[in-house]
Amino acid sequence: MTILNICCCRPSRDYVYDLSMDRCSRCFPCLADPARRSALGLKVALVGVHLIYAAILFLFDASDFIQKTKTQPWYTCAYLLLFVATLVQYFITSSSSPGYVFDAIRAVYESNTIYKRDPVASKQPASSKYGSVVVTVDSSQTGLSGSNSTYWSKLVMDLQPPGTPVRTFTCSYCNVEQPPRAKHCQDCDKCVLQFDHHCVWLGTCIGQGNHCKFWWYLLEETALCLWTGFLYITYLKAHIARTWWKVGIVILLLIILSISLIFLILLLIFHSYLIMTNQTTFELVRRRRIHYLRGVAGRVHPFSEGVCRNIFNFCCGRTSGYRLEPVPTAEELEEKSRPYTCLDCVTCRCC
Repeated sequence: MTILNICCCRPSRDYVYDLSMDRCSRCFPCLADPARRSALGLKVALVGVHLIYAAILFLFDASDFIQKTKTQPWYTCAYLLLFVATLVQYFITSSSSPGYVFDAIRAVYESNTIYKRDPVASKQPASSKYGSVVVTVDSSQTGLSGSNSTYWSKLVMDLQPPGTPVRTFTCSYCNVEQPPRAKHCQDCDKCVLQFDHHCVWLGTCIGQGNHCKFWWYLLEETALCLWTGFLYITYLKAHIARTWWKVGIVILLLIILSISLIFLILLLIFHSYLIMTNQTTFELVRRRRIHYLRGVAGRVHPFSEGVCRNIFNFCCGRTSGYRLEPVPTAEELEEKSRPYTCLDCVTCRCC
């Protein structure tokens, strides 16, 4: 009977596991959410892969690596600088906000409040030459009252095509009016401005706020993979007849690197095309499901303002606030669908 009581009082494995996980969640709140825990695991894995590829180069070819560093220190410093810059850009992109609709609503609320208090010195939403609304964000973040909610609804309705029902662009999850090009992300559970896609490796959405950072990360990652692959090929040429197991590991890593490099190059080219035409991945893939793109021909890019202006807006035009683009009118769509002529090429209509 005594032995039975001792066995019954012994804590079970599940209880010990739950207790340890509870303590871990208190010390590290980021590990409490399964989604954030999975994203953190992918980040650790990606950083580990980078470190493995760099460590193999040094461990297998330490003497030659040190000798090359002495003779050409700029070469090694440039590679290490690119290596560190790529990882830094990765964490900057993963921690940046893609631009949420609720943040834009707060910005409109603040701008509207300041305008009512001081119409002269306010930072009210301004219309640009092309009809886009630029919302300047202040440092304070406050709630949205009923009157300002009506102001946001009117603002969004002015950006949508005339006669569009409100329920068409109202999010069924957040219950807010989405401006054109916005979409609700199921993974983040938020509406994202100019939604492109949800990147699993970054653990965040790619949208208006971080699409530029994402492109620069792709560029740096592609350059780093090309350089690393060149170093691996150079090692194989110099040590192909030496230790077989080292050569086998290098060949295996080089094959994996080549496959990753192909995807990176294709992804970089694809997003460069999206930038030059002012499109998003969601708009390109789900064109028929978006209400303001259903009747538009596939070769027509409604939000494009020319290659040069698209690149400028992408790189420099989104640092001061949120850019809300209206849906082009039927006349503007007809003008953009007009075939190019020799005169258009001379006058740089595409730019």
